Amino acid sequence: MSSEVDAESADLECELDNVQGMVDALSSVRWKRHQDAVIELSEHGIVLVVEESSCVQAKVYLQKELFVRYEYSAQARVRFGVSLGLFVDSLNTFSRPAHSSTIEIRYPGPDMQLLLRSVDSLDACIYAEIRTRIPETISWDYNFEPAGSTPLSFTVKSAALKEAIDDLEWPGSSIQVSLQPAPPVVTFRGEGHGDLQIDFMYYANTDLLTAFHCDREESHRYKYKFLRATTSNIPSSVIKENRGSKLTIGRGGMLKVQHLVSVAKQSNSHSHADSAGYLQPSRIAYIEFFVKPEVDDDNAND
Repeated sequence: MSSEVDAESADLECELDNVQGMVDALSSVRWKRHQDAVIELSEHGIVLVVEESSCVQAKVYLQKELFVRYEYSAQARVRFGVSLGLFVDSLNTFSRPAHSSTIEIRYPGPDMQLLLRSVDSLDACIYAEIRTRIPETISWDYNFEPAGSTPLSFTVKSAALKEAIDDLEWPGSSIQVSLQPAPPVVTFRGEGHGDLQIDFMYYANTDLLTAFHCDREESHRYKYKFLRATTSNIPSSVIKENRGSKLTIGRGGMLKVQHLVSVAKQSNSHSHADSAGYLQPSRIAYIEFFVKPEVDDDNAND
């Protein structure tokens, strides 16, 4: 093997000590069986982008601080396309208890592959090559801007958000998301064979709706399948930790949904937490979804 030559030509070499955390983060944006993703590499870390029909876009931010080693030598950002399913399935091989180890990620290989290799396994070295390609399109610019001087946002427990959206399922339908300041409430309303409405009252359920910022009434509709994509694959680790998911409505009704996924090494994850049990930012992967609203209603805002 010409590992020395490969190492010299690599734009990125990094090592990660919690593969399962990375699997959880990437699985959270895998809402279809077959999905293409664009990976962007830089000196700051790795960003993975998935989108569909220019209506929903998801980004996974893996900052360089998540890695035990991160060496980037390219002069500019590097972008390439990859099968998200193949990437996650390959990582899953390294995350199984029998083979759990630190992995090295390197790009590019001799034929522009994404290379994965276990580096501290006592039994055997696991190795994977993932074919990459030139992205066919440039990711659409979501251009997320605040909808006025006061951000319209709320933070709700991730498990409650997922349950609410699952309960609102009407195939092919839309979900109306409304915020109003007095009384402070967030309403999810679905229409299908009947109407179903779920209210999150801010003061009544402070343990459920943990933050609320709204100074005016606002309402937008979103295609159910795109709204569901934001929660359908939230990893069980996030549900168990009962983290909060933050939703923000921007200019024109653009919806941003943010989740946090722990990538702390599980065997000593307590060492990355403070006395209150909050994980350090350096051990968190940031997940963002952007969902465009339906614009065929009369109350769509410009």
